[in-house]
Amino acid sequence: MERTIEDRQIVQLIQDGHSEAYGDLVRSYHKKVLGYCLSMLNNRTDAEEAAQDIFVKAYQALARFKGDSSFSTWLYRITANHCLDILRKRNRRKTVSWDALVEKEGERMHALVSANDPGASRLEDRQMADRILSTLTEDHRTVLTLREQDGLEYQEIAEILNCSLDAVKGRLARARKQVQERLAQVLESGNPRNAEG
Repeated sequence: MERTIEDRQIVQLIQDGHSEAYGDLVRSYHKKVLGYCLSMLNNRTDAEEAAQDIFVKAYQALARFKGDSSFSTWLYRITANHCLDILRKRNRRKTVSWDALVEKEGERMHALVSANDPGASRLEDRQMADRILSTLTEDHRTVLTLREQDGLEYQEIAEILNCSLDAVKGRLARARKQVQERLAQVLESGNPRNAEG
């Protein structure tokens, strides 16, 4: 809550002509915006470029920010829309095939999911989670990233995605079910390459 009050004060300063205050907002939200972009775009360079573009867009639109929602919700909406635009513009962009991922990373997935690999680093876990997310539809990837990675509340996600609370809950349930089914296939098969997509 304190962050929201502080954000509003900073936004007001910027709107009053103190543009240097924008650096405070960038520092506060850069890690989350970059993390979201990385989950959605699955490419560090693209994610870093997207995050820069998002902060430029947000700054340019800040004069029109009315405060109807929190600054963070408003920024997430810009972030989500920007990442979806990038995904739509990629000419050959399609959801990564589950079969292709299992073929390439199946044994590693099995080791991580079954906890048979105590030496796995958090970075490897994170990279695998991002690869699994990349096999989902854009809608499912978006809602899972906002809820599970960024820890946003359902109502905030609904505002960001401009949809109803029920729609958020439904998408999240379907996305979680899809991930659980895929991971269960990896565990049950013993041979991850037998898991069907």
